[in-house]
Parts: sequence; C-alpha cells; structure tokens
Amino acid sequence: MNLLKKLCETPGIAGYEERIQKVIKEELEKVTDEVKIDKLGNVIGIKKAKKLSGKPAPKKVMIAAHMDEIGFMVSFIDKEGFIRFAPVGGFDPKTLIAQRVVVHGTKDIGGVIGTKPIHILSEEERKKLPKIKDLFIDVGMKKEKVSKIVRPGDFVTLDRNFMELDNKIITAKALDDRAGVYVMIEALKRIKDCYVDIYAVATVQEEVGCRGAIVSSFSVEPDVGIALDVTIASDIPGTKEEEVATSLGGGTAISLMDSHTISNKKLVDFLRKIAEENKIKYQTDILLGGGTDAGAMQRNKSGVPACTLSIPTRYIHSVVEMCHKEDIENSIKLIYKFLENAHKGEF
Repeated sequence: MNLLKKLCETPGIAGYEERIQKVIKEELEKVTDEVKIDKLGNVIGIKKAKKLSGKPAPKKVMIAAHMDEIGFMVSFIDKEGFIRFAPVGGFDPKTLIAQRVVVHGTKDIGGVIGTKPIHILSEEERKKLPKIKDLFIDVGMKKEKVSKIVRPGDFVTLDRNFMELDNKIITAKALDDRAGVYVMIEALKRIKDCYVDIYAVATVQEEVGCRGAIVSSFSVEPDVGIALDVTIASDIPGTKEEEVATSLGGGTAISLMDSHTISNKKLVDFLRKIAEENKIKYQTDILLGGGTDAGAMQRNKSGVPACTLSIPTRYIHSVVEMCHKEDIENSIKLIYKFLENAHKGEF
C-alpha cells in the first residue's frame, strides 16, 4: 500500500498533473519497455508482446487510468487576503465546508475553506444549501503577503492523509483515480508471458472531459481498450437495495454501461470468463451518471471494443473516498490475467 499512499498524497489536478506525472513515469519505467509523455501530458508505458511464430502482428491493448484529481484554481484574492476559487472537476459544495487545503503557489501553503459561522447566519441563510461561490480559502495572511506567494491560476488541492481502517479498508482523497493507476502498475509487475502489445496510459484531464484519453487513444490506435477507474459503492444507509451500484468488498466491478459507454459485450463476457476460471471475485456495474476513459477509447477513429474495470469506492469526489483492499487486489488479478490472455479473445 506504500505506492498507493504515495500516489494519493501527491498533488495533481486536471491540467496541473506535473508532480503526479513524475511519480507515475518513474514507476512505469520499472515495468515497461518504453515510456513517453505526449504533448498533453499523458504518460504512456509500452510493454511489447512476446512474439508467436507464424502469427500476425500482435493486438494493441490500451489500459487507461487517469492521474488527475479534482481540485480548484485560484480566481481572486480580495483586499483582506481571502482567496476565491473556481472548481476544476465536480464537487458537492456541502462536502467542502471546514476542509483543509493546500494552495500551490511559489511554494505550498496550507489553508482552510471558510464560510460564515452558524452563529451569525440568518434564518434564511441557514435553510440554503452552500454554493462554491460563497466559499473562500483562508490562509491566515493579509493580501500583501498572500500576493507574494499566490496568484490567479495557481492550483489548490484538498489536504487529507491516506489512512487504513480495520486492516481491510483504506480512505484517502484522490483514490479517484490513483487507485486505478495503482492497479495498472501492480498488474504490469505480475505479468509473465504476454502476447499483446500493452499500452499502459496514465491519462490527464479526465475529470474535465476525458481529454487525455481522447488524445492518447488517437496516437496509440488500440485494438482493445480497458479503462481502470473507480465506481460508486452505494451500499450505505439511505440507498434502496435495487439502487446499489456496487458494494464495498463485493469484488472488482466489470462495467456494463455508464452515461458515456455501453461496454462491448464480447469483452465483458471474456472478462467474466477469466474471473470465473481464476476464482476472482467480481460484480457488475451499471452507472447512469458519470463516465470513464473507456468512452473516449471506444469512439477512437473507426471504433474500439472498450470496457471499464472499476474499484468500488464510497464517497467519491470527497476527501474521505473509501476502498476495500480485496477489491483492489481482485482488480489487479483480473486485469493482469486479462492481459496474459487477451490474444485469445475475439472482439
């Protein structure tokens, strides 16, 4: 879990992925034959196939996990030194009140997201749900000092350490989608013989429209695409049984459909077959809101068979995202077994 901890705690919002990009590049260099970074910032690790005599050129399989996390951009510093900010990615504003942040200016400085205390709210204000435009960041400095460190356009990340609960559960910010990146790297470590060319891509700017996957899949031109991401584990109080997308501890999740992608049926069936033959615990997932890099890969050029393999995660897009270690392990097992057998698939 040390690598996952490092991935989760390294900052990098959409469009500002340089720090996490460096960490991932170093890790992919250990497990692939070649690593390159494209102009948008995607890190592409290439692991070449073991040649089969008398066989045509190996298939190209692209696995994509996005490296960016949701965060903020500094938009304004007022006369008292309070920082206003714009969201980069989707937030539920009520999860932001009283959270710690790091403002990444000429140096990193800590701050807190503030709002008016309840003691001085009017009755009308108490009834309203918070809006991001009403929040601000307080770094405890006056404007003259703040302005020497921070300027509009600097990025801000939420501040929360990686934590293990009950030896089976982990909670952290940015498990979306550093957990997917971790699964990709760990799977590559375990592969023995592989008869497809693997393009392991840590994509950028997924949280603002899957932009990195669009660009990288255009250059890779894969024959098959698998996105590695998180999905909603909604097995919590207040959710009806029929509304539970996935459950924590229920196994890795093979996506059947989301708002961007209808998964290729032959690919889904192949993943299910591998899971069942290798006794890998899995569940299926239909997600009506949100999408993954699979949608970008699927639409590439003349079309690509694509699917998403996800880690069930509670409290997505908050600082307390939660995963089960066994779901992560089952995701690693399924993707590396898939890659070892992908040359046999007819999709």
